[in-house]
Amino acid sequence: MSPQLTPIADAAQDLELSERILGPDGTRITNAQLDPYVADVDAEQLRALHRDMVVLRRIDAEGVALQRQGQLGLWAPCNGQEATQIGTARALAPQDYVFPSYRETGVIYARGAQPGDYVRMWRGEEGAGHDPAALRVAPLQIIIGAQTLHAVGYALGIQHDEADEVAVTYFGDGATSQGDVNEAMIFAASYRAPVVFVCQNNHWAISEPVAVQSQFPIAGRAPGFGIPSLRVDGNDVLACMAAMRWALEHARSGKGPAYIEAVTYRMGPHTTADDPTRYRDEAELESWRRRDPISRLEAHLRARGELSDVHVAETQAAADAVAKEMRAACLGMVTRPPLAVFDGVYAEPHTGLDRQRDEYAAYLASFDGEV
Repeated sequence: MSPQLTPIADAAQDLELSERILGPDGTRITNAQLDPYVADVDAEQLRALHRDMVVLRRIDAEGVALQRQGQLGLWAPCNGQEATQIGTARALAPQDYVFPSYRETGVIYARGAQPGDYVRMWRGEEGAGHDPAALRVAPLQIIIGAQTLHAVGYALGIQHDEADEVAVTYFGDGATSQGDVNEAMIFAASYRAPVVFVCQNNHWAISEPVAVQSQFPIAGRAPGFGIPSLRVDGNDVLACMAAMRWALEHARSGKGPAYIEAVTYRMGPHTTADDPTRYRDEAELESWRRRDPISRLEAHLRARGELSDVHVAETQAAADAVAKEMRAACLGMVTRPPLAVFDGVYAEPHTGLDRQRDEYAAYLASFDGEV
């Protein structure tokens, strides 16, 4: 499963070195490695994956709009990365636990997020936008790469409990240069931890192109740690699902960690605080628009006669409805009183915390009467 270690000359070649099932034009490609893992996926399931990606793109667009209108402090777009997130997340078992970065909107969507979950953290209302226990997804991680260590630690707990779970962690290409990610891989390999590493190579670590930090495929690093890896076309939702099923099977069977590099592209800014026009060429964007993950699956389904205009219209209407609910949830949020920050810190009363609460209450009271 190890990737071909050929120097990467450009982004187009980067994608061609990846395993795929659907070509950019939607053509079905025979793939001996991946085909067995998606042999059960029928037209109905493909339409469901298509719906997921359309809804996710609409959620993402609404998040950007809400931030631009001053309703959110920040938003991390995932436009262009829908196939990677939906394909891998839909392969997870309900009991598996995810440790995401800050861009995995599609993963929390696939795990059952509610409209307010997408915006609560970015609005500054809570430390986590969703209930981690309910979704089995840890809070979105802002510190680059830190979640990989958390995932390995959780995976060691799975081992200890002899549970039928796998820990899964998502991170970007830029995070692979962080010590945390490399340390997590060393630890996971040493203890054969049941964890899957998913690198979303979207080609840009903010303004730094991936070729600066990795002149060879990123997935080629994993075997050096003793971790088998697979490099797939991240704009091919079927390939992403197949890769995750392979990785989960490997980890769940006691063989240790597995690594996936999904080669995709971030179409929007790194976050809404970023201006990608300062460092990216329009021609590069246009080349990736031709590899759009949603258009690719649509072309495949239409070629099979399995996608009607009625279905496409109904899917878009459903996506708009989700975005409407998300906006309403955002605008309807009521900020908790300042002293609520002390709630839930400890399970039992704590005199030190009581003292801090009183001091903070006195501080807030000092502003009474000020304009």
